Amino acid sequence: MSSAHAALLDEQPSLLIHLTDMHLLEEPHATLLGIDTEASLQAVLRQVRHEMPHADLLLATGDLAQDGSRAAYRRVRRLLERADLPVRCLPGNHDDGAGLHAELGGWTAPVTDVGPAWRVVMLDSTVQGSDAGHLDAAQVELLEQALAHAGERHVLVALHHNPVPVETDWHDAMMLDNAQALFRVLAERPQVRVVLWGHVHRSFDRRRHSLRMLATPATSFQFAVRGGRHTLDPVAPGYRWLKLYRDGSLATGVRRLNLAAWQAACVPDTQPRAA
Repeated sequence: MSSAHAALLDEQPSLLIHLTDMHLLEEPHATLLGIDTEASLQAVLRQVRHEMPHADLLLATGDLAQDGSRAAYRRVRRLLERADLPVRCLPGNHDDGAGLHAELGGWTAPVTDVGPAWRVVMLDSTVQGSDAGHLDAAQVELLEQALAHAGERHVLVALHHNPVPVETDWHDAMMLDNAQALFRVLAERPQVRVVLWGHVHRSFDRRRHSLRMLATPATSFQFAVRGGRHTLDPVAPGYRWLKLYRDGSLATGVRRLNLAAWQAACVPDTQPRAA
């Protein structure tokens, strides 16, 4: 390999795929809010394999199961294994943390280095018995240690709950309730470039000073806020891709399923399946 070719390869970005809010249930192909969440996840994964087959990491940020059942986590594992990519997962408010860790094992490691220049730090923002999020002292310490030992790597921080409101005129009672603790740590660490989350079932892309703040559509059903009320959004599910460059910059976008095809295959109330 020539030195020029090696240098070109060295400059190629790392590619991360973000999936979130799968909401599988114990019974295969059970529906939730009129959606076959398992079929919907399968459709999103087929699109990932077609469009981004050589990604460096697949990151799933919580609500993998709606009911916390072991059967749901085992099916999530089988489906994600078909992507033939390294996988990391963290829990959401609908997950059973112990069951998720038991069934997904090494996929739950909180710190993962991706490519030559990036580190992914996963935080558990779940609170037992609550849909809202909180980072306890152990999670803040985990973040501080992961950043302290990141060296010259740029850092992406992932969690389930949104640390900022997705609608400025809407009170979000289920977001991270101590976001100031997160941002206090990040303010002292300029190598943190991205904060990435799920939970809101919609796309979000903003900046907070030097931080890129990103949320991703669910692989299941989508939410919107209309007239001050939380409601279902009929748009198709999808995933987010992120290209992470050596200099700390990034490119990102959301890919959604074809709406008509998704409704026909995954929304029984819209297009009943043949007997």
